[in-house]
Amino acid sequence: MLKFVKSGFFTSVQDSGRFGYRNKGVPVAGVMDGLSSSIVNMLLDNDAHAPLLEITMTGPELLFEEETYIAMGGAEFSGKLNDNSIKNYKAYKVVAGDRLYFGNLTKGFRAYLGVKDGFQAPKVLGSSSLYKPITPINHFKDSDVVPYARCKSFHPKIQEVKVDLFLDETVLEVHKGPEYGLLTDKQLELLFFKSLSIAKENDRMAYQINENIDKHQISMLTSATLPGTVQLTPSGKLIVLMKDGQTTGGYPRILQLSDRAISILAQKRSSDTVSFRLI
Repeated sequence: MLKFVKSGFFTSVQDSGRFGYRNKGVPVAGVMDGLSSSIVNMLLDNDAHAPLLEITMTGPELLFEEETYIAMGGAEFSGKLNDNSIKNYKAYKVVAGDRLYFGNLTKGFRAYLGVKDGFQAPKVLGSSSLYKPITPINHFKDSDVVPYARCKSFHPKIQEVKVDLFLDETVLEVHKGPEYGLLTDKQLELLFFKSLSIAKENDRMAYQINENIDKHQISMLTSATLPGTVQLTPSGKLIVLMKDGQTTGGYPRILQLSDRAISILAQKRSSDTVSFRLI
């Protein structure tokens, strides 16, 4: 078992997502930053879909009750295993009684902690990703526990990887959305030739942008949306749907973020600036 001595701001179990239920209104959920989390699982020789902990903004204090191997990635948190500093993207052995501490957040916004063979959280509709209301909770609290399998011996194929960090990247590559052709020349100029800042309204459901790109009166039927869909409200506000975002919407879908762009945006916080680049 892994015990949450302190839970942190928003720590949850996430895997690659919950697929096949969007027609029932169930979001994909899953890891916000697929780039970082996939490297963590690779280091531990885990299945690509193995559940990890997603740690947001402030980290937890964790107590390991069984020996295993761990790796961290994504945001940089100045982590410590007992009294020893540890690095992202390196495999470490832990034994019963070891504690993992997360220090100050120095870069990025979301970190990922993996264990050998993944966390053994219950599956709902084929996924361990926490998403209330279809799972009992959406994040952990102090004294909660999550199981993992004991691993006495493991020889990583790669002990450590040097990652081409994208935490400082600000350009979000996007495709044209279904209603892209309805934008005016002025809206396009504001969309692609101005820096845009992240609003305080940002979470696993959606990221809002502070700057508006002009009002519109486009009327459309409610239509399908995806993680990474950029919607334009009648007031000119931009909303980027993320992994827990709704499956349909009635606002024009003007852009669609690439998978890499979703990972980049997932590591941004309020007031950070980004820009769109059409691909």
